[in-house]
Amino acid sequence: MEPVRRIVDGRRADTVQRLLDAALDEIREVAYGDLTVRTVAKRAEVSPATAYTYFASKDHLISSVVWRQMQEVITSFGDGASLSDVVGGITAFFAEEPELSRACTTALLADDPEVARLRDEMTGAVARAFAGALGGVTRTTMDAVSMGFIGGMVLAGQGYLGFDEIAGRLTAIVEQLNPAPARRTRKR
Repeated sequence: MEPVRRIVDGRRADTVQRLLDAALDEIREVAYGDLTVRTVAKRAEVSPATAYTYFASKDHLISSVVWRQMQEVITSFGDGASLSDVVGGITAFFAEEPELSRACTTALLADDPEVARLRDEMTGAVARAFAGALGGVTRTTMDAVSMGFIGGMVLAGQGYLGFDEIAGRLTAIVEQLNPAPARRTRKR
């Protein structure tokens, strides 16, 4: 799925890529409150009007950066990946990019239709990755894992929980909700 408002190809796709790269570089150097589409456009060497052609707001721009990175992480999981592998891969990305993590905590909660679209796409992709890792679990278990993951990510993004703790905690939740069947012993 495209992170931008328009389907782009050729030279325009290069412009979008430059804007996404510039946004990531900018967020690594300045606080989220100081980042603007205008400063990102300048870094990408495009006009602000061009940047706004593709990104409705800075929240849309940062959400697009996160979605692009998440797609790379999610597509790296092979068949048979465990929940711990999936959550560990996603959270490792955020742990390696703390500035982006803090920024996306704010950006993804924005009341912007373009952000909402990307948020829905990310949520769907993560849910599919969880479903692949968990196999045939109940809807209640999937809901618990999804809500636990989102809550854990918000807490980690705000600095209350380490990203490295989320995978273990979610795995424990799944084990609690779907304990392995007790082994039966044969009576002789």
